[in-house]
Amino acid sequence: MKVCGQEINAELVSRITATLEKEPDISRRELSRRVCEWANWRGANGKLQDMGCRKLLLDLHKRSVIRLPAGQPWKSPRVKRQGRTYDIPGISGPQDSMEALGQIELIPITNRQSRESWIWNLMLEQYHYLGNGPLCGAQIRYLVKSERAGWIGALSFSAPAWRLKKRDQWIGWSEKARHHNLQRVICNSRFLVLPQVRVPNLASRILSLCMRRICVDWEKRYAYRPVLAETFVDPSRFKGTCYLAANWTKIDETAGRSTPYPNGKVSGGKKTIFAYPLCPDWQNILATEPPAGLCKKPRPKDFSNWAEEEFWSFDVFDPRLKQRLIQIAYDFHAQPGELIPQACNGSNAKTKAAYRFFDNERIDMETLLEPHVLATAERIKEHPVVLSVQDSTTLNYTSHTTTKGLGPIGTKKSKSKGLLVHDTMAFTPKGTPLGLVDIQCWARNEADQGTTPRRSRAIEEKESFKWLKSYRATSQVQNLCPGTMLVSVGDRESDIYELFCEARNTPGGPELLIRAERSRNRKVGQEHLWEKMGKFPVAGYQTVQVPQKGSRPARDANLEVRYASVQLEPPKGKNLSPVKVWAVYIREIGQAKDVKSPLEWMLLTTVEVKTFEKAVEVIAWYTQRWQIEVYHRTLKKGCRIQDRLLNTADRLEACLTIDMVVAWRVFWLTKLCRETPDAPCDRILTEDEWKVLSAYKTGEIPDKPPPLFWAVFVIAGIGGFLGRKCDGYPGATTIQRGLERLQHMVAGYRLACYNSMTRAGP
Repeated sequence: MKVCGQEINAELVSRITATLEKEPDISRRELSRRVCEWANWRGANGKLQDMGCRKLLLDLHKRSVIRLPAGQPWKSPRVKRQGRTYDIPGISGPQDSMEALGQIELIPITNRQSRESWIWNLMLEQYHYLGNGPLCGAQIRYLVKSERAGWIGALSFSAPAWRLKKRDQWIGWSEKARHHNLQRVICNSRFLVLPQVRVPNLASRILSLCMRRICVDWEKRYAYRPVLAETFVDPSRFKGTCYLAANWTKIDETAGRSTPYPNGKVSGGKKTIFAYPLCPDWQNILATEPPAGLCKKPRPKDFSNWAEEEFWSFDVFDPRLKQRLIQIAYDFHAQPGELIPQACNGSNAKTKAAYRFFDNERIDMETLLEPHVLATAERIKEHPVVLSVQDSTTLNYTSHTTTKGLGPIGTKKSKSKGLLVHDTMAFTPKGTPLGLVDIQCWARNEADQGTTPRRSRAIEEKESFKWLKSYRATSQVQNLCPGTMLVSVGDRESDIYELFCEARNTPGGPELLIRAERSRNRKVGQEHLWEKMGKFPVAGYQTVQVPQKGSRPARDANLEVRYASVQLEPPKGKNLSPVKVWAVYIREIGQAKDVKSPLEWMLLTTVEVKTFEKAVEVIAWYTQRWQIEVYHRTLKKGCRIQDRLLNTADRLEACLTIDMVVAWRVFWLTKLCRETPDAPCDRILTEDEWKVLSAYKTGEIPDKPPPLFWAVFVIAGIGGFLGRKCDGYPGATTIQRGLERLQHMVAGYRLACYNSMTRAGP
């Protein structure tokens, strides 16, 4: 689980629980320091994150994960030392001019046990309407001293507000940037000038002096520099004139909600927000997101359901959104192909929550996909070779006249509108899908329809850059799976010279397997690639099964195979260096007369092909590329993503991400029963599901879950699969229908169990 921004695993929780049982009288402060040492939680200055850990422990206590010893209530510190109390020195002399005060000095408080700290606490407790604390998070306190009058004021800076709508809009940072850079914002949490001192411009003078040194003092204490200061002024008490005079910016007002916050606190009303930039490029610093990339996260071994396993590492800093995502994914999978209200079982509350989830500005395709990619990486680690197949498809939403943000997907004459999707899926060499690696979704600009991009445009400005982005996403997964060789596979559209350069310039990255496009006129020296490879002797012969496509029937194609190492020359007009690859050239021979388009493939790969057996293996890898087209058919016909009724393209993209994960799982079931037929079916079904399935088929409920192969065939039978000898294995469509009907059967089974328990009584 993730608590207060930290990953908490079962081992750490067990260690904390054991310590509490062994030492029931341990203080919370001592326990937090030990936890920081165990987990090595330290700040930028190398010190233990003691206060943050105390908050984490308290959160675990509220969740009933651990049981903390009773804590002592916070008490305002008193200024006492050796039995006597220090009084704040009075104001001597005239109080109506800056000259009468003499030089003004800010005294930072470095020790909470010092005399200055006690005076600060007493001064705030007596004269400030908020008292002297407690202050939140990292903090610095100052005393203001006059050369002639003594102590005349105090102020402090501490951690900023966690989330503030008006401030966040004014800064213009994203959710990730806010979470990453929030510590660079500090809050002027207390500011006091003693009421005995009534000197014009004194408050703004103190603020100006403090703003000049706060960055240096903060960096000295916490090893990083803040870039923005904020504060809140109660408009019923003050106007904030001194802040405006010190060049602070008035932003807006807080919401001042009347209902209690989750922690039980109630707002004291609206406050005016002021901010002060501490450096010229503060906005760029705060808006900078952390470097993109996947990171390793410890995963638990057991999950309550498949949706929790796939989206376990979903991180938007709000656990409620994570639970909502898991519930939506589970409901979509239970009834794939149904519209959102039907998938939510007609529940008005769940349907409204789903629409609000898709409308949340913090929810986007990248955020939703990342946890599934990490789960995919765990499955990839189990295989020595994995194919990362990428391809494009279109989603037609022409009938959705109210959906905003769509673009053209066909010709001007067709006037079709929708979205384009370029996805990458990991497959085993046998064709079992392991999960999605990347999804790119965009809408074309209607003004650019029918135009051809200039050759002089950089690859980053072209739509074909999608192939490089997909390769980079695969490279991130490769970094998580060093023991697996990933091979990025693409069709003729991916025959882009920059893609080969990208692979060459990525040491330790995925390999490439691309089918060359003849119109590209690839050259080896002064010869065309196709002419060059045709001169090599035939290395052997291979038979490949060609699947059915449209009116073309399936057939077995006999191929002659040639392979060689070649050095491709860059296209004219591009300042790129030659690239060395291996070419595998296959051509169909002895085809029947009714075969209009015999196979002729030129495969280019970065994998070494020095033997005929290796060439045959590379050909077998490429034949699995068509599996992603089967997946696209599952997505459109099975999950009916093109029937989703949402108001904006952003909502569609968020919903599409969940649908694509659901479609992967349905597609995965069609392949898993072939790869591991004897495995128990509780790998894919809950206990209620396999019990209902067994009772439906055999009339009995076994003690152990039946084999996976049997369960998948029964589910497909419920969905209309006849299971005849000529039918082969069930497809994704019948499995999807069977899963949907199985959920209705399970609901009836649970209702019957509930009724029997109710009748039996206590």
